[in-house]
Amino acid sequence: MKTMYHSEHRVRLRATCSPRVLAMALCVLPLAWPVVAAEVDEDGDALVLQPISVTGVNRAPPVVTEQSDSYTLGSSGTATKLDLTPRQTPQTITSVNRQQLDDFKLGNANDALQAAGIGVQRVETDRTYFTARGLDVNNFQIDGIGVPFSSEEQMGDIDTFLYDRIEILKGANGLTSNPGNPSATINFVRKRPTRETQAQLGFSYGSWQTRRLEADVSGSLNDSGTLRGRAIVAGQEGNSYLDRYQPSKTLFSGILEADLTDSSTATIGYSKQRNRPEGIMWSALSLYYTNGSKVHYDRSHNTAPDWSYWDTDDEQTFAELKTDWGGGWQTQVTLNYREIGSDAEMLMAGGVPDATTGLGLYTYGSKFDRTERQLLGDASVKGPFELFGRTHEVVLGSNWSRTRAHWTSSDDAIVQSLPPVWDYDGDYPRPDFANVTSWADYTVYRRSYYVAGHFSLSDQLKLITGVNHTNLKSSGERVGEGHQYDKNKSTPYVGLTYDLNDNYSLYTSYTEIFSPQYQVDRNHALLEPIEGNSIEGGIKGEWFDRRLNASFALFRTKQDNTPEYAGFDAAEGFSYYQGVDTKVEGFEMTVAGQLTPGWEASAGLTHLFSLRDGDGSSTRTFIPQNTLYLATTYRVPQVQGLKVGGSVNWQSEIFREQGTSTTGETIVSRQGSYAVVNALASYDIDPHFNVSLNVNNLFDRKYLTSLYWAQSYYAPSRNATLSLTWKY
Repeated sequence: MKTMYHSEHRVRLRATCSPRVLAMALCVLPLAWPVVAAEVDEDGDALVLQPISVTGVNRAPPVVTEQSDSYTLGSSGTATKLDLTPRQTPQTITSVNRQQLDDFKLGNANDALQAAGIGVQRVETDRTYFTARGLDVNNFQIDGIGVPFSSEEQMGDIDTFLYDRIEILKGANGLTSNPGNPSATINFVRKRPTRETQAQLGFSYGSWQTRRLEADVSGSLNDSGTLRGRAIVAGQEGNSYLDRYQPSKTLFSGILEADLTDSSTATIGYSKQRNRPEGIMWSALSLYYTNGSKVHYDRSHNTAPDWSYWDTDDEQTFAELKTDWGGGWQTQVTLNYREIGSDAEMLMAGGVPDATTGLGLYTYGSKFDRTERQLLGDASVKGPFELFGRTHEVVLGSNWSRTRAHWTSSDDAIVQSLPPVWDYDGDYPRPDFANVTSWADYTVYRRSYYVAGHFSLSDQLKLITGVNHTNLKSSGERVGEGHQYDKNKSTPYVGLTYDLNDNYSLYTSYTEIFSPQYQVDRNHALLEPIEGNSIEGGIKGEWFDRRLNASFALFRTKQDNTPEYAGFDAAEGFSYYQGVDTKVEGFEMTVAGQLTPGWEASAGLTHLFSLRDGDGSSTRTFIPQNTLYLATTYRVPQVQGLKVGGSVNWQSEIFREQGTSTTGETIVSRQGSYAVVNALASYDIDPHFNVSLNVNNLFDRKYLTSLYWAQSYYAPSRNATLSLTWKY
């Protein structure tokens, strides 16, 4: 592939360079210029490359971030399936690269996404919602293929050891990833086999007896390098800061990659992650008394009994065929089968206690079994074409999915009184869970057709536009009601970038939003589809040969029928939601990359001017108005092999109105503004061995994990991890 250049470039390479430098240059040049005309001086002492004027639109090279020692992203196809640099993409795009994941020991998706400025709503120990720009995130991809969340939540843990990087595209993305959600799209990019043999073995030990072992081996399986493989395994177990809670997980991944011809590559892969936590929390802690005053808990407080668990299995199989047809044209066909199973026995301590007696908590037990099977496919073709004397690029394709969800809930121990809130320690006998009380069995079909183009209107002005047409169908039942709809929607996308000079570009983009929902209201009816539009504009910059990039964006999103948690029906055992019309306005700043040799950083700031409902009143007050993230590392030149670093995540105050007190006043739960600071030190003992120490929540800040629901719990106290890694 060829790197994109916007303007005329002139290069003169002197023969006085060392042989090593010259060899490196000769390797790089084919990636940088489509055509190179070379000549030698009559004296034979200089190699001159003739001036080349490039007016077309060329794709950036593939990106692999492992072993790159970089926090910036070279290119991404998350927005359009066209490989564009962050500067060429008319939306805010960030990433958490392999180096950052390794430096800060971001072993799960929750920690990794929080480090990138995504709102991670940890409502329970093993259930998480994600937010960005004030709205929920439900657009997830694996290698650019959309993975639908039929329940709008992540159950269990997503380990990051399987992935090279995580790309985050802010704003709506209804072009090639649908449905079009206006918050963000999160793309998990798998590690792939390498031609060169490489291996990694790591062991870590941390607070609460947390132990982790991981191994990663990759390389060619034949002499010619046409067959390559990669195997990844990891396991983690230990206790936690919460009473009785013991998380545990294992994972495996195997990928084979084969060059069928000089132009075709086939890949097959399989992965499985098993989560086996015990003492899991369900619905968290009641935060207030009936008189409106706050309930004070130790950070370790857990209402779950020791018999509670929530086992989850995430099994994925995929196959992929890429073909280069010449002239820059490529096709790709991908099939992905995913099966997610969960089995849980849980006990909720609900209700509102009395401030004097401490009584008022009651039980709600449930045995929950769920299986979700997803069959996903995507086929696309992309390549350049000539029009009006300029080179442009187009991609067209189709994707489809079938998601079958089946779950049953056997509820027991309903509304049984518990001891006073200050005495209850999770001591409650396991119920029988003998009878199925609610169930669901439904299938969701999605078929989409998309086309997008990257048009070179001039050397400075580029247009990205396209359209997605989607048909979504559902059939079956959920909680005794029909889970049926049949919706068709075409969503346009248009974006412009204008290069002011070699370093800065202006951009703007517009897209419409359409997303059928899976949540139900209090009457068991499906919420109406989300509809609306999103517009974004700003300025981007890049420096030091793209090793450092930054952006500033203004955005406005109008979204109707935004789902908001409205309560839990204890009689029938289900959570219900209400649709809220929402308008969000704000700005966002990001920077990532190499500030100086040996100094890497990634940072971002988001400010919401307003987050209001259809009546103009503030809504979703559990979303902070301001968030800031920063991660940085520095290689100490005075001590070879030493790297130090730190990170900080800060957010402004959040609150949630909970109801009315016994005195008639509105009860409000609050979490004040807070910052969480982490630190690291890493030392390369030799070229193969590294030892590192990570300290999280360095200043031991106590704070609630979320106010997304009416109940919550406290985040971990200060903790540390010591790691030893061997690489070949």
